[in-house]
Amino acid sequence: MKSVYQGKTKDVFDLENGTYLLKFKDEVTGVDGVFDPGANTVGLTMEGAGEAGLKLTKFFFEKINEAGIATHYVDADISNRTMTVLPAEVFGEGVEVICRYRAVGSFIRRYGKYAKDGDRLDAYVEVTLKDDDRNDPLITDEALEMLGIMTKKEYEILADMTRKIAAIVKDELSQKGLELYDIKFEFGRVGEDKHIALIDEISGGNMRAYKDGEYVEPLKLEKIMLEG
Repeated sequence: MKSVYQGKTKDVFDLENGTYLLKFKDEVTGVDGVFDPGANTVGLTMEGAGEAGLKLTKFFFEKINEAGIATHYVDADISNRTMTVLPAEVFGEGVEVICRYRAVGSFIRRYGKYAKDGDRLDAYVEVTLKDDDRNDPLITDEALEMLGIMTKKEYEILADMTRKIAAIVKDELSQKGLELYDIKFEFGRVGEDKHIALIDEISGGNMRAYKDGEYVEPLKLEKIMLEG
């Protein structure tokens, strides 16, 4: 296989058979040693985070596939911390889509004049560009179309998929007594018809979940979700 990309939390390899391999690492995003799913830098290393992230990603991607929502997921090998996926064409140089149920993190940093920490939000969706140099700036549907990153129709499809996928994750978490505050997704165009599909991962490293008002860190989240 051929190395294609080395990312913050995963490495990507071309299997040269029409599929790609994602290798999950133990690094998670954050700032100054504090985990933050919205950060664009690696903040710390958590031993076991790669395997935990892959286990949860496998769990959620299979649930999403069962719901008839398109993803790039093919299968996973937990022991090797790898996931086989279909190739995807990212939007521009990559976008991240956040669904928010509570006002926390960067939402409060931006809009704290109008909201209090922890205020409820109605599955609010926002899109940011993957651009470390500019701290992953927010972008509107009009700007996305104007810059040739995606059409407004693609944005509508992407936003609708985001709410549906987030609802699946939120429901699964609630069954374990957890509350989803926010979650980050990535999407791409997949297949000859270039349909929009969920890509990357769904793990404790790209969401904030709370239990009885207390934040649940990624490794504990995986344990709670997948036990018994």
